[in-house]
Amino acid sequence: MSMEQNYELTQKIQDSVNSIFVGKEQVVEKVLICLLAGGHVLLEDVPGVGKTTLARTLAKATDCSWARVQCTPDTLPGDIVGMSVYNMKTGEFEQRDGVIMHQIVLVDEINRTSPKTQAGLLEAMGEGQVTVDGVTRQLPEPFMVIATQNPVDFLGTYPLPEAQMDRFMMRISIGYPTREQEIKMASLFLEGKTPDTLENACKPEDILELRKAVEQVAVKPSVLGYVEDIVDLTRKDPHFLYGISPRGMLALVRGAQARAFLEQRDYVKPDDVKYVAEAILMHRLVLTSEAKIMKTDAATILKSLLLKAKVPA
Repeated sequence: MSMEQNYELTQKIQDSVNSIFVGKEQVVEKVLICLLAGGHVLLEDVPGVGKTTLARTLAKATDCSWARVQCTPDTLPGDIVGMSVYNMKTGEFEQRDGVIMHQIVLVDEINRTSPKTQAGLLEAMGEGQVTVDGVTRQLPEPFMVIATQNPVDFLGTYPLPEAQMDRFMMRISIGYPTREQEIKMASLFLEGKTPDTLENACKPEDILELRKAVEQVAVKPSVLGYVEDIVDLTRKDPHFLYGISPRGMLALVRGAQARAFLEQRDYVKPDDVKYVAEAILMHRLVLTSEAKIMKTDAATILKSLLLKAKVPA
């Protein structure tokens, strides 16, 4: 496809999702950025704001296979990555797929399942493959994990370790809709418009083509230097226990490329880096004990660092 056709297709996908998931255009844009950049999303918000609806709508718009797993304390790694089951008729073990063998996987309330099960996602999210009983299988492409967690209910939860938080490209909060948005949402509900009624905006193969196009978006050395300055500032800031990892730096570069692509440009500007910086970096930063005692706001510190970094001409 030509660049113009690529741009038209991304706009069609956004319009398709926004027709069902009302009033959250920036959230939809960031989730699409993540999809085009080959990343995974952690949706962190209170119950009932549409986290599951967003995942279903995105899967329907892109015609990707999708599955949902509701995490509970007794959810096992095999429920997600699959397991070998003994067939008494044949006398052999058979591979039984887990929910991870889909293109878009919604892991609902990920912090309610055990650390062992959470760890079962690591290989899939990082390597695009799963290993069960010594047999490695590639996951379908495009592949994306959309995990959700409730930030206000801590009873019976297992906080995600920093190593796994770093596997998510973005952490996004949806927030409550405005009065007008909620009324429009109710109107669509009464009309029976759901993700299931949505027409496909593209095919999964188109997403793979768009990912290749995103990788071709130019990033000048000066912009790479700007990204590195931001990363270095987080590592030196005394409020943070540790700064952004190299994986986080690469995610910031790729996310900026995807954002520039959605803006119909073939090169990255510093504004693209700023646009995705908070969603990509915030969940990777851990405040020191002293900063927590002083009730320091990590988001405010990050914003000040973004202002401190010298923007290239």
